Amino acid sequence: CHALLGAHGVRVPQVLAQDLENGFLLLEDLGVPTLAQVLTDANADDLLDGAISQLLLLQQIPPPADSGVFGEALLQRDAGLFKEWFLGRHLSVQLDCAHAEQLQLVQRRLMDNALAQPRVFTHRDFMPRNLMPVPDGPAVLDFQDCVIGPIAYDPISLFKDTSVSWPLARVDGWLQHYHARASAAGLPVPPLAQFLRDADWLGVQRHLKNLGIFSRLSHRDGKHWYLDNVPRFIAYLEEVLPRYAELAPLIGLLDEVIKPALAARAQQATT
Repeated sequence: CHALLGAHGVRVPQVLAQDLENGFLLLEDLGVPTLAQVLTDANADDLLDGAISQLLLLQQIPPPADSGVFGEALLQRDAGLFKEWFLGRHLSVQLDCAHAEQLQLVQRRLMDNALAQPRVFTHRDFMPRNLMPVPDGPAVLDFQDCVIGPIAYDPISLFKDTSVSWPLARVDGWLQHYHARASAAGLPVPPLAQFLRDADWLGVQRHLKNLGIFSRLSHRDGKHWYLDNVPRFIAYLEEVLPRYAELAPLIGLLDEVIKPALAARAQQATT
């Protein structure tokens, strides 16, 4: 994937030397801070525009014949992570029949939306912490899991990061800017209103998945600091869900099950 991205102009780390037989790889020094660590209110527009430039190059790559597909199997796996690791292991919640049916209904709607979108080469973790602020970049990292996926997935991952939050109005503006640039580049973006909806829905899908992944990192791998981002994901959900009646059952799940369970867990931790 490194050679493929580099051949199409994506700024990836240069390989200075390699001994694959013995497992050695010497890469250029891209510095210490990631894009996530240098973003500010003042520079975000310019830095994220540079990230969009790299993303457009990546999305225009013709996917190799052996590319994985962000399809039903991956979506079902992501849905399972939320239920098993966040609800089950982290919150010790067993949903009643009504809430279980509501969750299943919304997750099915989210999956159907993802499967219906135009498909392009997709990074799957195109976030500021996987971008390095170098003069001819940003340089793109963590691209080993590229797949054929929905066109709105990487843009919403960039603007609704797991470690940096922005006001919703600003995110909407960046999505509109991406849409204009993607359309000019000939990428198969749908009309703007549909694209914004697609991005919101993929964001919800991704936030639920990340709640599951970060819970697994804590409970299975002992990386408890990942749980510090749980409030961020809850806030992401709370600001977008009211926009869509089709996703309203998740609001009930948040208010009636998840937030009380989080509060009880926090109370238990202080006693």
